[in-house]
Amino acid sequence: MTEVPDLVPARMVNEFVYCPRLFYLEWVQSRFEDSSDTVHGRYVHRRVDEGGGRMGGSSEDDPVSNARSVLVSSERLGLIAKTDIVEGFDGRVVPVEVKRGRPPKHGPAWEPELQQLAAIGLILRDSGYDCDEGQFYFAASRERTTVEFDDRLLGKTLDTVERLRRVAAADDAPPPLVDSPKCPRCSLVGICLPDETNFHTGRVEGTPRRLTPRDSEARPLYVTEQGARLGISQRRVEVKVNREVVRSDRLIDISQINLSGNVQVSTQLLQAAFREDIPVCWFSYGGWFQGIAHGLPSKHVELRRRQVAVAAQAGLPLARQMIVGKIRNSRTLLMRNSREPVDAAVGQLKELATKAAEVDSVESLLGTEGAAARSYFGSFASMLKDDRLGTFDFAGRNRRPPRDPVNCLLSFLYALLVKDLTAVVYSIGFDPYLGVYHRPRFGRPALALDLAEEFRPIIAESVVINAVNNGEVAENGFIVRAGGVALEQAARRAVIASYERRLDHEITHPTYGYKITYRRVLEVQARMLAAAMLGEIPEYVPFTTR
Repeated sequence: MTEVPDLVPARMVNEFVYCPRLFYLEWVQSRFEDSSDTVHGRYVHRRVDEGGGRMGGSSEDDPVSNARSVLVSSERLGLIAKTDIVEGFDGRVVPVEVKRGRPPKHGPAWEPELQQLAAIGLILRDSGYDCDEGQFYFAASRERTTVEFDDRLLGKTLDTVERLRRVAAADDAPPPLVDSPKCPRCSLVGICLPDETNFHTGRVEGTPRRLTPRDSEARPLYVTEQGARLGISQRRVEVKVNREVVRSDRLIDISQINLSGNVQVSTQLLQAAFREDIPVCWFSYGGWFQGIAHGLPSKHVELRRRQVAVAAQAGLPLARQMIVGKIRNSRTLLMRNSREPVDAAVGQLKELATKAAEVDSVESLLGTEGAAARSYFGSFASMLKDDRLGTFDFAGRNRRPPRDPVNCLLSFLYALLVKDLTAVVYSIGFDPYLGVYHRPRFGRPALALDLAEEFRPIIAESVVINAVNNGEVAENGFIVRAGGVALEQAARRAVIASYERRLDHEITHPTYGYKITYRRVLEVQARMLAAAMLGEIPEYVPFTTR
């Protein structure tokens, strides 16, 4: 059982009536995501949130004078609220809640808002004030509606608070609403994934609706110029080289900050990035992903607790699915892009995918994956144009350091992919260093590497094939040092651009049937992995292209 705080915010009464799962995700698990509605709501509340006016004791004859943003509570009722406005009339007090929209046609407000206002009325009554009604002010239509605090509404509200506490004390979140019209406008729909979760549990038939939010307009910022310095001025990120501003971007247009090699970043910019949940990632000059800085960790403690338990006892079923996905995607990529017969490799990969789904130990899974990798990379050169072989000749996988241009490209793109998945799992609430397939090792984001397995062929290796075959990377785009090969500056930028285009590519999700970008797929798959670890769905299903 979860320990429930003594005081329930009246706002959570609203959320619970709207959707018990929304309440649980937001209050118990402290998970929140902004939407246009929530941002607009804060804008509408900006004046009342400043506070002001007078709120005296209940024993006074005229205790209130247009008080704004008033914190009231009742330990007996177990309720707390920050009331937008409290007005006084002839010794009575009237709470006023500000709403951004218009009143519904059927009454003064929707049921969740009515019970939220009633909870505030209950608190004021318990504090000794004479309060028999409340009001709503709707900003869009600039009109007020009045709500009488009758016994029916107050009794219903107290019953809601009691049910809310029982749900909050449970170890698991309530199931999502089924095919509900409430879901599309919910700010947490991309976290909850109601239709996808219901699909996996068999609570609905047919393919899920496309409810995940559209991709943010913000994009990663990459800085590869050695000696560059990053700072912030008037909410714009400035990149300076030799004290001259060479690039300036609005902070709201940046989703990540990626620094390669000898690049400096100011404390002020780091603080701003943390406030806006923008991860800052560091790479070595050679392209190795070295670290990530983020704000405070997610408050979703239950997910990390389950993750520890799964990693220690039940990681094999998840690891099997990930490796099956990787092998199937490798086979698909080979079938689509090979320029010569590869029937033997394709057949072997099919057999190994079937075998991987049935292994009974991580050691056997490692062996099966190794055999699949040897077969796949043994035919990898068949996907590169014959007339470009030479500089781009490929005889097999090597690393640390990569000893030829193709391996250099593969290593660099794997690092970009793992960087993005590390940022994703951080944002969801995972510990990125505790995996189910890759063993924990100092400095290695094992869980991000786990999730990367199924995406290596269809994202990273696909970019390598396109970059080589389309001439996006020239033969002179590499630097050879002590037998190792690294990308030079212009080639690095070209590869990054190709990788970002791949993430923006829209594809039909093979499980859910709706169109989605690879950028969003990374998040959806990570969230479904969380759902599997939390026991909300029976198993993790990898993303496999047909």
